[in-house]
Amino acid sequence: MTDQQLDVIGFGNAIVDVLARAEPAFLDRHGMRKGGMTLIDEERAETVYGAMGPGVEISGGSAANTVVGVAALGGRAGFVGKVRDDELGGIFAHDIRAAGVAYATPAATTGPTTARCLILVTPDGERTMNTYLGAAQDLSPADVDENLVASAAVTYLEGYLWDPPAAKDAFLKAAGIAHRAGRTVSLTLSDAFCVGRYRSEFLTLMREGTVDLVFANEAELMSLYETDFDAALARLRGDVKRAVVTRSEKGALAVTADETAAVPAFPVAKVVDTTGAGDLFAAGYLHGFAKGFPAEDCLKLGALCASEIIGHIGARPERKLKEFAQENGLRV
Repeated sequence: MTDQQLDVIGFGNAIVDVLARAEPAFLDRHGMRKGGMTLIDEERAETVYGAMGPGVEISGGSAANTVVGVAALGGRAGFVGKVRDDELGGIFAHDIRAAGVAYATPAATTGPTTARCLILVTPDGERTMNTYLGAAQDLSPADVDENLVASAAVTYLEGYLWDPPAAKDAFLKAAGIAHRAGRTVSLTLSDAFCVGRYRSEFLTLMREGTVDLVFANEAELMSLYETDFDAALARLRGDVKRAVVTRSEKGALAVTADETAAVPAFPVAKVVDTTGAGDLFAAGYLHGFAKGFPAEDCLKLGALCASEIIGHIGARPERKLKEFAQENGLRV
């Protein structure tokens, strides 16, 4: 086995998030599904961006948010994702490296511009995302560093990567490398609409052992099995070695075929923006998992990280997560 250099390496869409507050009427006017993620083209991106209110630009992307969270907890994290050699690409690369994440994917010199996600946050804290994937779609197997993947305790894939075929191939290559090195491969289902697009493929990844650990929220889990929560959870136990299910204010579960661990949601004064809550929950759990912590301790770290994110606008932590965990008696 290769010596472990990283706790978690994430594969995902390298995206710059643009966040703005919006009323439900704005979503209706622009034909958006509240709470979902819709893929859009560059023309639509320009139209929505022009109609949005004042925005905040932050480097984002689901798996990128997660590995930034791992780094904020003191873990060793890396990221693989494609940008273009343009202004937004430079912003993304600078931000993720400044957060302590190893990032060496070469920027594209031709083709689409760097991806962006236009996020509308309604007064209830729910986020509606319009994503132009741009250069992120050009992630390919050639961008997979075999030695780096083999050195990571966990290889983590965001479900959104299943949209571009070349990126899908990159993850499958990385999963094979990770397994040959005796490592864990993890998948986050990302979005109930994403599950709807790739339900059978995700189930195949789980049942054939391509992924060992799955992250899902309630809506994604029920979409995966097209049934109610309890029935879906029962089926999930038989389809994958290990799974984590987040349930918003009802807390979270970690399940295997034989065991269940559960923790309540971590208290938060006010829900401001749910963007990135699942990503940061995964960060806390994976950090603990890579360190060999018991499932309940991993879940507690996840709940704490999610609580920090939903208390402010944006999907990146505003306080030092390692200190936040220690203040609350959690080991990191």
